Amino acid sequence: MSGPSRDAVMAALEAVEDPELRRSIVALNMVRDVAVDGGAVTVDVALTVDGCPLKDVIHERVSAAVRAVPGVEDVTVLLGAMSDEERHRLRHGLAGSERTSPFAQGSRTKVIGVASGKGGVGKSSITANLALALAADGHAVGVLDADVYGYSIPRMFGVHRPTVMMDDLILPVEAHGVRLMSMGFLAQDDSPVIWRGPMLHKALTSFVSDVFWDDPDYLLIDLPPGTGDVSLTISQLIPSAHLVIVTTPQITAQKVARRAAAMAARVGMPVVGVVENMSHFVAPDTGVRYEVFSGGGGELLAAELGVPLLARVPLEADVARAGDDGLPVVAARPGSPAATELVRAARAVVAAVGVPAPA
Repeated sequence: MSGPSRDAVMAALEAVEDPELRRSIVALNMVRDVAVDGGAVTVDVALTVDGCPLKDVIHERVSAAVRAVPGVEDVTVLLGAMSDEERHRLRHGLAGSERTSPFAQGSRTKVIGVASGKGGVGKSSITANLALALAADGHAVGVLDADVYGYSIPRMFGVHRPTVMMDDLILPVEAHGVRLMSMGFLAQDDSPVIWRGPMLHKALTSFVSDVFWDDPDYLLIDLPPGTGDVSLTISQLIPSAHLVIVTTPQITAQKVARRAAAMAARVGMPVVGVVENMSHFVAPDTGVRYEVFSGGGGELLAAELGVPLLARVPLEADVARAGDDGLPVVAARPGSPAATELVRAARAVVAAVGVPAPA
């Protein structure tokens, strides 16, 4: 069998996407050269940055695509890095020169903040599971971890590598098909973030405006508990955002969660529904249901606000275990009662805020 043509190899490389930019490496001008010598093919690839953390993924994708071309017997992939000028051109080709919120009025992305009145109700776990449920239904999803002081999204998604910078453009980290941005990708060794309000506002503005979110269908924002600076900043940066409120069944928790709803009303952020987390416990050996935290707080809050109760998520050890293992329960145990409720909640959110127009 004769060797492949250069055109055939280039055609195969068209299908290879950069894992962070989700664009063909050919369209991104990352393929510097293709040399064909009989059945031996050498591909010279310029990575977006020197020391790219996903270079092994790119190497594997290029090798697999070229090996599939008829006539190829051997593949050599050379990995270099773009020059400053090449990277500058690519950065401006992707996001232009303006540094403004891509989620301002007129954006096709549906933005959903996930809020709670206090900590400890499982808000971050709900955010992570809603994101994976939406992604599993075929939507493009991003998660912004706005809980700058108490970030937990990186651990819940099982990623521990830093973000990549392309000039002043931040590339989000992707895990399980969801694009993520968190202070956890920037802080060193779980160091505490000790900032006053102006620094917090600047960081959140950067997370919204300087990250290559790439026009997702849905952006979920894991808000910190309470009604402080972060919620106000998000309402200014993303005036079209909606809110999901997470509470537990206790009346005390419901009364505190009501404050988050009051904040949302004050800044014009519509509440689409309530999720009652840790709603009940079903004994795995007997099937008996226990109302561990009795009170019906989720239903009471939803009725008070005039919004749906999106889900009653049961108290299951697997929910916490899956989050600690870096794979939220809707992916780790898709048939479990908790996962079923969380998928139902995600679809109810879609029904409430709508499906984005095609990109």
